[in-house]
Amino acid sequence: MKITLTGEESLRLEPTTGPLTIEAPSRDQGYTPFHMLGSALGACTFSVLQSWASNKDLSVDDLKLDIGWKFMEGQHRVQSMRVKLDWPSLPAELWPRAIRVAHLCGIHQTLTRQVEITVDSVHGEAPPIERVVDLAARGAARLPAAEPRTDGQSRTSAP
Repeated sequence: MKITLTGEESLRLEPTTGPLTIEAPSRDQGYTPFHMLGSALGACTFSVLQSWASNKDLSVDDLKLDIGWKFMEGQHRVQSMRVKLDWPSLPAELWPRAIRVAHLCGIHQTLTRQVEITVDSVHGEAPPIERVVDLAARGAARLPAAEPRTDGQSRTSAP
């Protein structure tokens, strides 16, 4: 599989023989955690389509996936993602089924639901945090909020 970074908010995934490769148009562009998230979605989508295609005796040799995302206004988190399938050899009558199959990807299903994430310390007790900052609510209300710091103290900051 080959992953090609096509922008700060996009990548292309395509089948290749050999090991996984990640390429960028220049040395200046890094493979960010958001590219990793997009790669996970793309690899999972490709995997379910490949499995479906093998049951239908279809080739995925020309299947390419373009994955893109948009960031939430004023926040460093993903608001939306899109997957575009480019599969020239897929017969037109199978496109509706292929799209349905793509939605079965486990990463897709995970990202479309709220996921609980916990952060713990491996070394004893972590200092208590007053509260977790809800960035969406904070952005909407535009009120100063107490933010937890690594030293356990609070700091009030304006948005």
